[in-house]
Amino acid sequence: MALRKKTVAAIVGATTAVLIAIAVITVVNIAGNRSEASDATSTAVRFNLTKDQNRIRLDQVPAAVDALKASGFEPVEAGRLTVVTSTDGSPPLNFYADDNTTVIGNEPDIAQLIADGLGLELNLKTAAWADWPLGIQSGKYDLVTSNVTVTEERKELYDFASYRQDLLGFYVKADSKVDSLKTAKDVAGLRIIVGSGTNQEKVLQTWDKENKEKGLKPVDFQYYDDQAAANLAIQSGRADAWLGPNASGAYLAASTNRTKLVGTLDGGWPETAPIAAATDKGNGLAEPVNIVLNEAIADGAYAKVLKRWGLGTEAIEKSELNPPGLPKS
Repeated sequence: MALRKKTVAAIVGATTAVLIAIAVITVVNIAGNRSEASDATSTAVRFNLTKDQNRIRLDQVPAAVDALKASGFEPVEAGRLTVVTSTDGSPPLNFYADDNTTVIGNEPDIAQLIADGLGLELNLKTAAWADWPLGIQSGKYDLVTSNVTVTEERKELYDFASYRQDLLGFYVKADSKVDSLKTAKDVAGLRIIVGSGTNQEKVLQTWDKENKEKGLKPVDFQYYDDQAAANLAIQSGRADAWLGPNASGAYLAASTNRTKLVGTLDGGWPETAPIAAATDKGNGLAEPVNIVLNEAIADGAYAKVLKRWGLGTEAIEKSELNPPGLPKS
Protein backbone atom coordinates (compact mmCIF):
# COMPACT_ATOMS: atom_id res chain seq x y z
CA MET A 1 0.00 0.00 0.00
CA ALA A 2 1.26 3.49 -0.82
CA LEU A 3 2.74 5.40 2.09
CA ARG A 4 1.16 8.79 2.79
CA LYS A 5 3.73 11.23 4.16
CA LYS A 6 2.26 14.47 5.45
CA THR A 7 4.50 15.32 8.33
CA VAL A 8 3.82 18.28 10.54
CA ALA A 9 7.37 19.45 10.03
CA ALA A 10 7.01 19.50 6.26
CA ILE A 11 3.81 21.48 6.38
CA VAL A 12 5.02 23.88 9.03
CA GLY A 13 8.14 24.37 6.97
CA ALA A 14 6.20 25.38 3.87
CA THR A 15 7.18 29.02 4.19
CA THR A 16 10.83 28.11 4.46
CA ALA A 17 10.41 25.71 1.57
CA VAL A 18 9.22 28.49 -0.67
CA LEU A 19 12.59 30.17 -0.20
CA ILE A 20 14.77 27.08 -0.10
CA ALA A 21 13.15 24.69 -2.57
CA ILE A 22 11.00 26.68 -4.92
CA ALA A 23 13.18 29.76 -4.73
CA VAL A 24 10.83 31.60 -7.03
CA ILE A 25 11.06 35.00 -5.45
CA THR A 26 10.20 38.48 -6.55
CA VAL A 27 13.19 40.65 -7.25
CA VAL A 28 13.50 44.13 -8.64
CA ASN A 29 15.30 44.82 -11.85
CA ILE A 30 16.54 48.33 -11.08
CA ALA A 31 17.26 49.20 -14.70
CA GLY A 32 13.77 48.36 -15.87
CA ASN A 33 11.94 48.62 -12.55
CA ARG A 34 10.28 45.27 -13.24
CA SER A 35 9.50 42.30 -10.99
CA GLU A 36 10.78 38.97 -12.21
CA ALA A 37 10.84 35.40 -10.91
CA SER A 38 14.29 34.07 -10.16
CA ASP A 39 16.67 32.90 -7.47
CA ALA A 40 20.29 33.58 -6.68
CA THR A 41 21.48 31.17 -9.39
CA SER A 42 22.80 33.14 -12.35
CA THR A 43 21.71 30.48 -14.86
CA ALA A 44 18.08 30.49 -13.72
CA VAL A 45 15.54 32.03 -16.10
CA ARG A 46 14.03 35.36 -15.06
CA PHE A 47 10.30 35.43 -15.77
CA ASN A 48 8.49 38.73 -16.14
CA LEU A 49 5.74 38.64 -13.51
CA THR A 50 4.56 42.23 -13.90
CA LYS A 51 1.37 43.47 -15.49
CA ASP A 52 3.47 44.97 -18.29
CA GLN A 53 4.02 41.83 -20.29
CA ASN A 54 5.27 43.13 -23.64
CA ARG A 55 3.85 40.00 -25.22
CA ILE A 56 5.23 38.42 -28.36
CA ARG A 57 3.15 39.72 -31.25
CA LEU A 58 2.23 38.38 -34.68
CA ASP A 59 1.40 40.22 -37.88
CA GLN A 60 -2.07 39.84 -39.34
CA VAL A 61 -2.33 36.63 -41.39
CA PRO A 62 -4.23 37.39 -44.63
CA ALA A 63 -5.23 33.77 -45.25
CA ALA A 64 -6.72 33.55 -41.77
CA VAL A 65 -8.56 36.85 -42.12
CA ASP A 66 -10.03 35.70 -45.45
CA ALA A 67 -11.04 32.37 -43.90
CA LEU A 68 -12.67 34.19 -41.00
CA LYS A 69 -14.72 36.38 -43.36
CA ALA A 70 -15.75 33.38 -45.45
CA SER A 71 -16.82 31.43 -42.37
CA GLY A 72 -19.53 33.89 -41.43
CA PHE A 73 -18.31 33.87 -37.83
CA GLU A 74 -19.25 36.94 -35.82
CA PRO A 75 -17.26 37.64 -32.65
CA VAL A 76 -18.98 38.44 -29.37
CA GLU A 77 -17.75 42.01 -29.76
CA ALA A 78 -17.12 43.46 -33.21
CA GLY A 79 -13.41 43.88 -33.94
CA ARG A 80 -12.39 41.95 -30.81
CA LEU A 81 -11.64 38.32 -30.05
CA THR A 82 -13.03 37.42 -26.63
CA VAL A 83 -10.84 34.66 -25.20
CA VAL A 84 -11.37 33.07 -21.80
CA THR A 85 -8.65 31.53 -19.66
CA SER A 86 -8.97 29.91 -16.28
CA THR A 87 -8.34 31.65 -12.97
CA ASP A 88 -7.62 28.21 -11.50
CA GLY A 89 -4.32 27.95 -13.34
CA SER A 90 -0.76 28.07 -12.11
CA PRO A 91 2.62 29.20 -13.46
CA PRO A 92 3.51 29.21 -16.25
CA LEU A 93 0.13 28.64 -17.93
CA ASN A 94 -2.28 31.20 -16.53
CA PHE A 95 -1.77 33.01 -13.25
CA TYR A 96 -1.87 36.46 -11.72
CA ALA A 97 0.89 39.01 -12.15
CA ASP A 98 2.41 40.74 -9.14
CA ASP A 99 -0.49 43.19 -9.12
CA ASN A 100 -2.83 40.25 -8.28
CA THR A 101 -5.15 41.44 -11.04
CA THR A 102 -3.58 40.91 -14.45
CA VAL A 103 -3.64 37.34 -15.77
CA ILE A 104 -0.40 36.36 -17.45
CA GLY A 105 1.26 33.20 -18.75
CA ASN A 106 1.58 30.98 -21.78
CA GLU A 107 -2.17 30.65 -22.40
CA PRO A 108 -2.86 34.42 -22.55
CA ASP A 109 0.19 34.79 -24.81
CA ILE A 110 -1.17 32.16 -27.22
CA ALA A 111 -4.48 34.02 -27.21
CA GLN A 112 -2.60 37.21 -28.17
CA LEU A 113 -0.99 35.51 -31.17
CA ILE A 114 -4.37 34.22 -32.35
CA ALA A 115 -6.06 37.61 -32.04
CA ASP A 116 -3.19 39.32 -33.84
CA GLY A 117 -3.24 36.85 -36.71
CA LEU A 118 -7.00 37.31 -37.15
CA GLY A 119 -6.62 41.08 -37.19
CA LEU A 120 -8.67 41.45 -34.02
CA GLU A 121 -8.05 43.09 -30.66
CA LEU A 122 -7.59 40.62 -27.81
CA ASN A 123 -10.34 40.84 -25.20
CA LEU A 124 -9.03 38.52 -22.49
CA LYS A 125 -11.51 37.25 -19.90
CA THR A 126 -11.07 34.98 -16.90
CA ALA A 127 -13.33 32.33 -15.41
CA ALA A 128 -13.13 29.29 -13.20
CA TRP A 129 -12.21 26.14 -15.12
CA ALA A 130 -15.67 24.67 -14.64
CA ASP A 131 -17.30 27.72 -16.24
CA TRP A 132 -15.60 27.96 -19.62
CA PRO A 133 -17.63 25.19 -21.36
CA LEU A 134 -20.98 26.90 -20.79
CA GLY A 135 -19.42 30.26 -21.59
CA ILE A 136 -18.26 29.00 -24.99
CA GLN A 137 -21.56 27.28 -25.79
CA SER A 138 -23.67 30.26 -24.73
CA GLY A 139 -21.67 32.68 -26.86
CA LYS A 140 -20.24 34.58 -23.91
CA TYR A 141 -16.73 33.84 -25.17
CA ASP A 142 -15.39 33.25 -28.67
CA LEU A 143 -12.51 30.99 -27.73
CA VAL A 144 -10.80 29.31 -24.78
CA THR A 145 -7.03 28.90 -24.32
CA SER A 146 -6.70 27.30 -20.91
CA ASN A 147 -4.74 24.05 -21.07
CA VAL A 148 -7.73 22.21 -22.59
CA THR A 149 -6.93 18.67 -23.69
CA VAL A 150 -8.74 17.42 -26.78
CA THR A 151 -11.12 14.54 -26.03
CA GLU A 152 -13.54 12.74 -28.31
CA GLU A 153 -16.36 13.65 -25.95
CA ARG A 154 -15.49 17.36 -26.07
CA LYS A 155 -15.27 17.24 -29.86
CA GLU A 156 -19.02 16.63 -29.92
CA LEU A 157 -19.53 20.17 -28.56
CA TYR A 158 -16.42 22.10 -29.58
CA ASP A 159 -14.01 22.54 -32.47
CA PHE A 160 -10.28 22.54 -31.71
CA ALA A 161 -7.01 23.89 -33.07
CA SER A 162 -4.02 22.32 -31.30
CA TYR A 163 -1.08 24.35 -30.00
CA ARG A 164 0.84 22.33 -27.40
CA GLN A 165 1.67 18.80 -26.31
CA ASP A 166 -0.02 17.54 -23.16
CA LEU A 167 2.87 16.12 -21.16
CA LEU A 168 3.66 14.77 -17.73
CA GLY A 169 7.22 15.19 -16.53
CA PHE A 170 9.59 13.41 -14.17
CA TYR A 171 11.75 15.95 -12.32
CA VAL A 172 14.65 15.27 -9.99
CA LYS A 173 17.18 17.34 -8.07
CA ALA A 174 19.59 19.07 -10.46
CA ASP A 175 22.60 17.10 -9.22
CA SER A 176 20.74 13.78 -8.99
CA LYS A 177 22.41 10.71 -10.47
CA VAL A 178 18.99 9.72 -11.85
CA ASP A 179 19.12 10.88 -15.46
CA SER A 180 16.37 8.95 -17.24
CA LEU A 181 12.87 7.94 -16.12
CA LYS A 182 11.01 6.84 -19.22
CA THR A 183 9.92 3.24 -18.70
CA ALA A 184 8.56 1.07 -15.91
CA LYS A 185 11.89 -0.47 -14.96
CA ASP A 186 13.41 3.00 -14.52
CA VAL A 187 11.17 3.79 -11.52
CA ALA A 188 11.71 0.53 -9.64
CA GLY A 189 12.75 1.15 -6.05
CA LEU A 190 12.54 4.94 -6.28
CA ARG A 191 10.77 7.32 -3.89
CA ILE A 192 8.43 9.27 -6.15
CA ILE A 193 6.10 12.13 -5.28
CA VAL A 194 2.79 12.04 -7.16
CA GLY A 195 -0.67 13.57 -6.80
CA SER A 196 -3.36 11.35 -5.31
CA GLY A 197 -6.17 10.44 -7.71
CA THR A 198 -4.37 11.85 -10.75
CA ASN A 199 -3.65 10.21 -14.09
CA GLN A 200 0.05 10.32 -13.27
CA GLU A 201 -0.62 8.26 -10.16
CA LYS A 202 -2.44 5.69 -12.31
CA VAL A 203 0.54 5.53 -14.66
CA LEU A 204 2.93 5.02 -11.78
CA GLN A 205 0.68 2.38 -10.20
CA THR A 206 0.53 0.50 -13.52
CA TRP A 207 4.30 0.58 -13.87
CA ASP A 208 4.79 -0.44 -10.24
CA LYS A 209 2.50 -3.45 -10.65
CA GLU A 210 4.39 -4.47 -13.77
CA ASN A 211 7.71 -4.19 -11.93
CA LYS A 212 6.59 -6.20 -8.92
CA GLU A 213 5.33 -8.96 -11.21
CA LYS A 214 8.85 -9.10 -12.65
CA GLY A 215 10.43 -9.21 -9.19
CA LEU A 216 11.72 -5.64 -9.28
CA LYS A 217 11.68 -3.34 -6.27
CA PRO A 218 8.39 -1.47 -5.63
CA VAL A 219 7.97 2.28 -5.93
CA ASP A 220 7.78 4.21 -2.67
CA PHE A 221 4.76 6.45 -3.38
CA GLN A 222 4.94 9.78 -1.59
CA TYR A 223 2.06 12.24 -1.29
CA TYR A 224 2.11 15.86 -0.18
CA ASP A 225 -0.83 18.25 0.03
CA ASP A 226 1.57 21.20 -0.07
CA GLN A 227 3.66 21.65 -3.21
CA ALA A 228 6.33 23.59 -1.33
CA ALA A 229 6.77 20.66 1.05
CA ALA A 230 7.03 18.31 -1.92
CA ASN A 231 9.74 20.47 -3.46
CA LEU A 232 11.62 20.54 -0.17
CA ALA A 233 11.47 16.74 -0.04
CA ILE A 234 13.25 16.60 -3.41
CA GLN A 235 15.92 19.09 -2.36
CA SER A 236 16.54 17.45 1.01
CA GLY A 237 16.86 13.98 -0.47
CA ARG A 238 13.76 12.50 1.16
CA ALA A 239 12.33 11.82 -2.31
CA ASP A 240 14.03 10.87 -5.56
CA ALA A 241 11.62 12.32 -8.11
CA TRP A 242 8.37 14.17 -8.73
CA LEU A 243 5.87 13.18 -11.42
CA GLY A 244 3.27 15.72 -12.47
CA PRO A 245 2.17 18.17 -15.19
CA ASN A 246 5.29 18.99 -17.17
CA ALA A 247 4.40 22.68 -17.45
CA SER A 248 4.58 23.17 -13.69
CA GLY A 249 7.80 21.19 -13.41
CA ALA A 250 9.39 23.06 -16.32
CA TYR A 251 8.59 26.43 -14.76
CA LEU A 252 10.12 25.44 -11.44
CA ALA A 253 13.22 24.01 -13.11
CA ALA A 254 13.75 27.11 -15.23
CA SER A 255 13.07 29.48 -12.32
CA THR A 256 15.45 27.88 -9.85
CA ASN A 257 17.89 25.71 -11.79
CA ARG A 258 17.58 23.27 -8.86
CA THR A 259 15.61 20.53 -10.60
CA LYS A 260 15.91 18.90 -14.01
CA LEU A 261 13.67 17.01 -16.42
CA VAL A 262 14.57 13.32 -16.83
CA GLY A 263 11.56 11.98 -18.72
CA THR A 264 8.14 12.81 -20.15
CA LEU A 265 4.90 10.94 -20.78
CA ASP A 266 1.76 11.83 -22.67
CA GLY A 267 -0.76 13.39 -20.29
CA GLY A 268 -3.41 10.84 -21.17
CA TRP A 269 -1.01 7.88 -21.15
CA PRO A 270 -1.21 5.41 -22.75
CA GLU A 271 -3.33 7.54 -25.08
CA THR A 272 -2.11 10.73 -26.77
CA ALA A 273 -3.96 14.00 -27.30
CA PRO A 274 -2.81 17.63 -27.57
CA ILE A 275 -3.73 20.85 -25.80
CA ALA A 276 -5.87 23.05 -28.06
CA ALA A 277 -7.83 26.26 -28.41
CA ALA A 278 -11.55 25.45 -28.39
CA THR A 279 -14.58 27.20 -29.81
CA ASP A 280 -18.26 26.39 -30.19
CA LYS A 281 -18.91 23.52 -32.58
CA GLY A 282 -19.54 24.56 -36.17
CA ASN A 283 -19.23 28.33 -35.68
CA GLY A 284 -16.42 28.61 -38.25
CA LEU A 285 -13.73 30.06 -35.98
CA ALA A 286 -11.51 27.00 -35.48
CA GLU A 287 -10.19 26.85 -39.05
CA PRO A 288 -8.97 30.49 -39.12
CA VAL A 289 -7.39 29.92 -35.68
CA ASN A 290 -5.65 26.82 -37.03
CA ILE A 291 -4.27 28.88 -39.93
CA VAL A 292 -2.95 31.53 -37.52
CA LEU A 293 -1.27 29.00 -35.27
CA ASN A 294 0.54 27.38 -38.18
CA GLU A 295 1.71 30.78 -39.37
CA ALA A 296 2.90 31.57 -35.83
CA ILE A 297 4.84 28.29 -35.82
CA ALA A 298 6.44 29.10 -39.19
CA ASP A 299 7.09 32.72 -38.17
CA GLY A 300 8.88 31.76 -34.97
CA ALA A 301 6.57 33.75 -32.71
CA TYR A 302 5.08 30.53 -31.33
CA ALA A 303 8.49 29.19 -30.31
CA LYS A 304 9.31 32.50 -28.63
CA VAL A 305 6.14 32.32 -26.52
CA LEU A 306 6.87 28.79 -25.31
CA LYS A 307 10.51 29.62 -24.64
CA ARG A 308 9.39 32.69 -22.71
CA TRP A 309 7.59 30.44 -20.23
CA GLY A 310 10.03 27.51 -20.22
CA LEU A 311 7.77 25.23 -22.28
CA GLY A 312 9.96 24.44 -25.27
CA THR A 313 9.61 20.70 -24.60
CA GLU A 314 5.85 20.96 -25.24
CA ALA A 315 6.10 22.55 -28.70
CA ILE A 316 4.31 21.00 -31.66
CA GLU A 317 5.48 21.09 -35.28
CA LYS A 318 2.04 21.71 -36.75
CA SER A 319 -1.37 22.81 -35.46
CA GLU A 320 -4.13 20.38 -36.34
CA LEU A 321 -7.82 21.06 -36.78
CA ASN A 322 -9.88 18.72 -34.58
CA PRO A 323 -7.07 16.21 -34.01
CA PRO A 324 -7.72 12.81 -32.42
CA GLY A 325 -8.65 13.20 -28.77
CA LEU A 326 -8.61 11.03 -25.70
CA PRO A 327 -11.25 8.30 -26.07
CA LYS A 328 -14.54 8.39 -24.22
CA SER A 329 -14.35 6.72 -20.85
